[in-house]
Amino acid sequence: MSNDTEKQENLQTMIESGVVAVIRTESSERLLKVARAIKKGGVNCIEVAMTTPNALQVIKDVTAEVEGVLIGAGTVLDAETARSAILAGAEYLVSPTLNYDMVKMVKRYGKIVAPGTFTPTEIMDAWEAGADIVKVFPASRLGPKFISDVKSPLPQVSLMPTGGVSAENASDFIRAGADVVCVGSALIDKQALERNNFNILTENAKKLVESVNKGKEERLA
Repeated sequence: MSNDTEKQENLQTMIESGVVAVIRTESSERLLKVARAIKKGGVNCIEVAMTTPNALQVIKDVTAEVEGVLIGAGTVLDAETARSAILAGAEYLVSPTLNYDMVKMVKRYGKIVAPGTFTPTEIMDAWEAGADIVKVFPASRLGPKFISDVKSPLPQVSLMPTGGVSAENASDFIRAGADVVCVGSALIDKQALERNNFNILTENAKKLVESVNKGKEERLA
């Protein structure tokens, strides 16, 4: 399979799923348990934040040990970090900002890149630079209406709102035109983690997937 074919299949997986889970834990072992729990709930795209301790090793471990999950790296701020994450096994790279060198590096390796933006101008700059999906961050400051307002003149741009997205509003963002939502703290319950209650994470994942699917149905209606 060519790099481009694999990339397109992975991109399709992300969009069909509609959800990327952002995970930050203090250990690789804990993250593996989280990954299995949320996959059980239907979330199969997992973003390991580069702020996670030993993030590169975590990406390698999850890639090797959890089947059927698309692993990406988040909080990627520069080209060097992007390359390291790709070599560790990341299939998509997400950043809170737009760094052109990072986008160029990811394109070079034939992986999916989702740089972060806030304004319509930044969104268009990212898209023209080669972004596969444009992250809109922090989405909590903008809301679903911003997504529909941007999609009206820029229907060709794939958007991924991040920050403040939950099971309660994911359907609103999807209905407004987002292709994917990126969810962190609303999915990964810290108290549940502390108690090793991974069933709660599975239930959270199910609710999130239901919300995303509801948004897709309403968008088509």
